[in-house]
Amino acid sequence: MNPKNRKTFYIETFGCAMNVHDSEKVAGTLRTLGYEPVESVEEAGFVFFNTCSIREKAAEKVFSRLGVLRKTAPQKKVGVLGCVAQQEGTRFFKRAPNVNLVVGSASYHNLPHLVRQVEAGLDQVIDTSQDDDHCFETEITQRLHPYRAYITIIEGCNNVCAFCVVPFTRGPERSRSSQQVLEDVLKLVDAGYTEVQLLGQNVNSYRDPLGRRTFAQLLGAVAEVPGIRRVRFATSNPQNFVPEIVEAIDAHPALCNAVHLPVQSGSSTVLSRMRREYTREEYLRKVAFIRRSPREIAISTDVIVAFPGETEKEFEETVSLVEAVGYQQMYSFIYSPRPNTAAQGFTDTLPAEEKSRRLAFLQNRQHEIQVTLAQRMIGRTVEVLVDGRSVKDENTLSGRSATNYVVNFNGPASLPGQYVHVQILRSGANSLWGLLVEPEGRDNILPDRTIEAISMGT
Repeated sequence: MNPKNRKTFYIETFGCAMNVHDSEKVAGTLRTLGYEPVESVEEAGFVFFNTCSIREKAAEKVFSRLGVLRKTAPQKKVGVLGCVAQQEGTRFFKRAPNVNLVVGSASYHNLPHLVRQVEAGLDQVIDTSQDDDHCFETEITQRLHPYRAYITIIEGCNNVCAFCVVPFTRGPERSRSSQQVLEDVLKLVDAGYTEVQLLGQNVNSYRDPLGRRTFAQLLGAVAEVPGIRRVRFATSNPQNFVPEIVEAIDAHPALCNAVHLPVQSGSSTVLSRMRREYTREEYLRKVAFIRRSPREIAISTDVIVAFPGETEKEFEETVSLVEAVGYQQMYSFIYSPRPNTAAQGFTDTLPAEEKSRRLAFLQNRQHEIQVTLAQRMIGRTVEVLVDGRSVKDENTLSGRSATNYVVNFNGPASLPGQYVHVQILRSGANSLWGLLVEPEGRDNILPDRTIEAISMGT
């Protein structure tokens, strides 16, 4: 192909694993249209921003990127995808005149038609419809990771949490049939993948349209597919987290013993204002039956600090819950008002300095917890799926344990994509370092046990 006629694209992705997987779908579709991926914005003829609107900062970052691109490369075609695209719609063209294409997350199946319209010279092409169920896998998906793969099993959200924009940007819940999911898993095994992650905004709200399997039963069925070594799932809504999920994890070694269970607040009064469908006590009861698992399931969470009206006492309840659960990882943020949500109209009188103080205090406490938990891994041996060379040190290999610890170790260059055992020698808050255990030495390794709760007090 003449270099002048070469069609190239670059996608920058903001947000969660679902956005990453959406970018894989878009990339696969663009490849079928003759586009080639490149490594930078500068090389690309068509630049896409796959957006997240969960927090204001993430949304504003997109507009900042667009502003820079307008000044430095006004000739490039620009597409905006995802949640901010769905949220802003035609307003994007006014706020960012260099945008040619706006596509919501339920409309990626229409990308071939939409891209061709841009190629034909139309300056403002948009599709933010949510009136069908063509929101799952596209015909071709360009997998970004060579060993683990995402599968969307449910899209959208039926909850009305006061702080969350997802129901407006992703639409109502729509589940795929379990048969379709299992067919995709089989295709991934045939392509050489051994780890899959099932995705959904509320993944455990999954309802099989054919009524064949519950979410827990689907987990078990995926774990039993020959060739699958690991199955992960995210994100779980506490109100739909039931003992059967833990029972499935106990019964199927391929199901990773790690659960992401966003609590958002440790105060029942704040949870009520947030319109979450559980109390502090109910959440801790769910944690208790997770902790009873013989596999010692690692738990991670999300927390919103300084939700409108949060008192010092309510904040302290969040700190005490974090201490009681002993999270292996926590994502925490200061509350950010979002369009179309109930909390956008709530009175917020807390000074910015106090919000920042609370967040820093909580994050420092969580850091201490993570350091303590990681130290308990020293001397244990864990199974690691080797991803490749460490980002920070090209002489070190890196991978993840079943409980999602990053594990670094020295080993031969032939190991990426393989499962190996590593004995942990030292730890940090987020990573572990260890020694590769040779196969003949595995009779004496310690069991791959994960974290223990700091305490279980309420």
